[in-house]
Amino acid sequence: MALISTQMMLSKEKQSFFVDVSAIFLTDTHATISYEQISELKAALGTLSARGEKYCGEACLKRYLEARNWNVAKARKMLEESRKWRAAYRPEDIRWPDVSVEAETGKMYRASFRDREGRTVVVMKPTKQNTSSHEGQIRFLVYTLENAIFSLPEGQEKMVWLIDFTGWTVAHASPIKTCRETANILQNHFPERLAIGFLFNPPKVFEAFYKVIKIFLDPKSIEKVNFVYQKDEESMKVMYKYIDPEALPVEFGGKNNVVYNHEEYSELMIQDDIKTANFWAVDAKTDHANSAINGTLVPEVAPQPSLLAAKAS
Repeated sequence: MALISTQMMLSKEKQSFFVDVSAIFLTDTHATISYEQISELKAALGTLSARGEKYCGEACLKRYLEARNWNVAKARKMLEESRKWRAAYRPEDIRWPDVSVEAETGKMYRASFRDREGRTVVVMKPTKQNTSSHEGQIRFLVYTLENAIFSLPEGQEKMVWLIDFTGWTVAHASPIKTCRETANILQNHFPERLAIGFLFNPPKVFEAFYKVIKIFLDPKSIEKVNFVYQKDEESMKVMYKYIDPEALPVEFGGKNNVVYNHEEYSELMIQDDIKTANFWAVDAKTDHANSAINGTLVPEVAPQPSLLAAKAS
């Protein structure tokens, strides 16, 4: 029996050894393949402007590849479409005074707290909608996303969404046009930026509306969405797994007494605008000069702002 037990132990050790070796081999192989695909995508983009180089960094290329299941051709097409969109929309040039009216009720803002991994949390409150401007709402969304990315700590690429549906009715539903464009921008121009999303206290009537807007979402995004109910302890545990109750505001079932203050938030955004402008100032001058030399004043790419080039990419 002792001999059999010893043989079984050795057998398990061998199996464990081979499993560990296989894991290391597969990890190294995947890393090699990933690096090769990133390099291939980078080369396929050709010569880039100063802003293009900053935007299309390794982290950016990896996100677009992940969004297209590491298909280089599809990722290239997606990224080039994003670059065209950014060149036309110029999200890095949006400033707080351009969108502040949309934020007066606190319907969307970058939270003062973060999740357990230090990631930016964006709070949205559809019941506090205060305008009917489609363009204004989309512009505010883009500004908020850019700012959320700007505030990500080094090494983090994704943010967390906390959407409060307390008191929501069909009257608060956004027009299909706005839902469609929102989904398009999020999925095609900010790929792999969402870590997880929490729909807080959604009423039964919202479930029908959600079935409609789901058709605009890709499967990966849908998998990241979690329905959370304050009276459901188990669902709250899911949110607590990501956000510490001590940091979470009381209104979301936490212990933090922080509330949105428009004046204070405005001051914060104005300061962030200065940082954003300074970050891209040199690149803007360089690209403008190069465009003038080449006979065109249209910038090639308008990348997303960040404290670090790695975040911009």
